[in-house]
Amino acid sequence: MTTTTATTPLHRLMQRVVQVRPEELNAMLGACVYFFCILTSFFILRPIRDEMAVASGTRNLPWLFLGTLGTMLVMNPLYASLVSKFPVKKFIPITYGFFVSNLLLFYAAWTLGWDEVLTGRAFFIWTSVYNLFIVSVFWGMMADAFDAGQAKRLFGFIAVGGTLGSVMGSGLTAFFVERVGVANLLLVSAGFLSIALLIVATFPTLPREGATSAMKREDEIIGGGALSGMTHVLASPYLSGIAVFILLYTLGSTVLYFAQTDIIGQFYENREARTAVLGKMEFITQSITAFGQLFLTGRLIQRFGLAVTLAAVPFVSLIGFVALGLGNAGVLPLLATFIAFSVIRRSTEFVMTNPSRKILFTAVSREDKYKASSFIETFVYRGGDQLASWGYAGLVALGLSLTGISWVTVPFAAAFLALAVWLGRQHKKLIDQQRTA
Repeated sequence: MTTTTATTPLHRLMQRVVQVRPEELNAMLGACVYFFCILTSFFILRPIRDEMAVASGTRNLPWLFLGTLGTMLVMNPLYASLVSKFPVKKFIPITYGFFVSNLLLFYAAWTLGWDEVLTGRAFFIWTSVYNLFIVSVFWGMMADAFDAGQAKRLFGFIAVGGTLGSVMGSGLTAFFVERVGVANLLLVSAGFLSIALLIVATFPTLPREGATSAMKREDEIIGGGALSGMTHVLASPYLSGIAVFILLYTLGSTVLYFAQTDIIGQFYENREARTAVLGKMEFITQSITAFGQLFLTGRLIQRFGLAVTLAAVPFVSLIGFVALGLGNAGVLPLLATFIAFSVIRRSTEFVMTNPSRKILFTAVSREDKYKASSFIETFVYRGGDQLASWGYAGLVALGLSLTGISWVTVPFAAAFLALAVWLGRQHKKLIDQQRTA
């Protein structure tokens, strides 16, 4: 690994933004570009996927979601098998190479004029799997490459790469899809993912106990079984806690998404007005996110610890769903309450809770950093979406209004908050045990 001295202009510039040490600079910047590339790749595809969902029809969405969940269940053991047989710098490029080849297959299918409905539904399922897998693999590698102390300082800055990538990818599709066509954008997406693959292959190794052990770590095969991710989550209270944390997060997100559909539709009658207000909300959220990730995330995590920063979204959710219940009851202005809640919750997630959640995996074994984290961030995450959607539909079928559903969500938000504090404290305990071992 090339070591950057503290006297270089680049290091001095970076230190104004993030507390990065000279020997960490190359790895941090490489990770930032890596995250930029994979999210640019996905956000090029996201509008295409969403259009496929519209074309498929609302009645088919539950089946598409179920297909996604089933595909996740199949993909996880296959990915875990790669982790068991190859070192990191081989199994991650193999995984990304697989997804690149899939993009080329979809390109060929659409160029040759294959059935648009069938390929569109397949693309929706594939893209939903692709998104969670590439991001999960990325954060697994980050939890492996950086120790807990480094993660607390650097993960916020690294996350900025993803924020910029989401803007870049969305912009490329918005401005060029009518000029170059949908199929050609798949090639652009594949290009960015290929760059990420090259970054993984050349990613610098940060020394831990010395250069020799660091080099051996690169070539080390992690081992374990194909179902280790699932079995380890079920056997470990800590990993199970992270899985439940994800489930509670998706519950709140789903309720808020349905609330958005109801409230925005209630206050804005035409499509242009609805699009405009949602666009403004997204712009404000992303602006807060970019600023917070650059200047606040690392400092807040170091200053207050994971128990506090991990609890940020649960706390906002608890207050927000109470406010939303009052807003639906006419006690608070409904539209303003919803917009404030939505923007604050999402920006808080990106700035504080999401980076903190990724840091939780720095306290587990190398095998769990890749297998258990992948199982949680893909199958459990998508399963949470499915359960929350069914639960919401069930509450509506029982006759509950949005007001009633908001109040039902409050005790779940309280449990979400308590679990966040517990996970933060458990992480500290596990790291302290590792240091004294």
